[in-house]
Amino acid sequence: MRIVVQGTNWIGDAVMSIPALRFLREARPEAHITLFTRPWAEGVFGDCDFIDEILPSQSGTKTKDLATDAKTLRKGGFDAGLLLTNSFRTAFVLRLAGIRERVGYANEGRSFLLTRSFEFPDWKNQRHESGFYLNLVESWTGKIAAETPSAVIDVSQARRDEARLLLSEIGAAQPIVALGVGSQNSRAKRWPTEHFAEVAKRMIEERGASIVLLGSESEHEVAERVLEICGGRAVNLCGKTTLSSAVGILATVDLFISNDMGLAHIAAATQTPSLTIFGPTNPLTTKPFGGEIIKEEGIDCAPCMLRDCPIDHRCMTRITASEVFEKACGMLSERFLDGI
Repeated sequence: MRIVVQGTNWIGDAVMSIPALRFLREARPEAHITLFTRPWAEGVFGDCDFIDEILPSQSGTKTKDLATDAKTLRKGGFDAGLLLTNSFRTAFVLRLAGIRERVGYANEGRSFLLTRSFEFPDWKNQRHESGFYLNLVESWTGKIAAETPSAVIDVSQARRDEARLLLSEIGAAQPIVALGVGSQNSRAKRWPTEHFAEVAKRMIEERGASIVLLGSESEHEVAERVLEICGGRAVNLCGKTTLSSAVGILATVDLFISNDMGLAHIAAATQTPSLTIFGPTNPLTTKPFGGEIIKEEGIDCAPCMLRDCPIDHRCMTRITASEVFEKACGMLSERFLDGI
């Protein structure tokens, strides 16, 4: 049986879908499983053994993009298509590709495009998002996971060695603390740059740490502001690495401190200690697996899920640099006590 899985659109969602993909492999061990997803996903799933193939998809909604995706899928000769996405577009592409069995959640009026559709579970938005993806696989296969499958991603030794070489070339030495100071899809999720800079300075001065700033090209500017405030005593790699190499770096550093962003999920999935600062988003549904979080309690308007704060951004500004620094120091100490 040839199964194609339409992957998610964001890095964090991709990591949160890993338990579902692992369970699909367990439930359909004989199947050839292809992940059809954004080109960047190779950097996350390239070393994983629970999928057999990764096919890059288009992201546009123009007729030519839909036709290209449908043609790619038609060539794959797939027996079934499983949609981890909830959009009308992706269901339409599966139908256009002529895939016989098309499975997904009923959403956006797309049920007529699917051969099997399932309603959202009553607990959606009240449990972790990973359970939403896992529930779909369980509903389709008729099998129930005995426990939540691992969200750990495989990172090859070659990628780890490449990351160590890069970190050595930029002068980074243990302990190495990486910071994710941006967020691509929400300014409200950003902890103040001054706070990040203070944490960076204290890590350097009090813990002898090397600081590396990670993120996309769109986050380069905010990282530069942090770099400037902390006196240039860090290395800004935002926009200078591929996602694949960023995964290798995250698997190699000693600690990752960040806003609620995709790289926080990756760090935790590589089993690197991660500390994620939450404000407008809900850790109940999107907390990185295995990672630690810090948030300000008693904020009536949080989580609001807004991309820009219309008031004083209290959910983030009230979290102090000292709080984050002390929590991070405890995590670093625990890591080195464990002999890692």
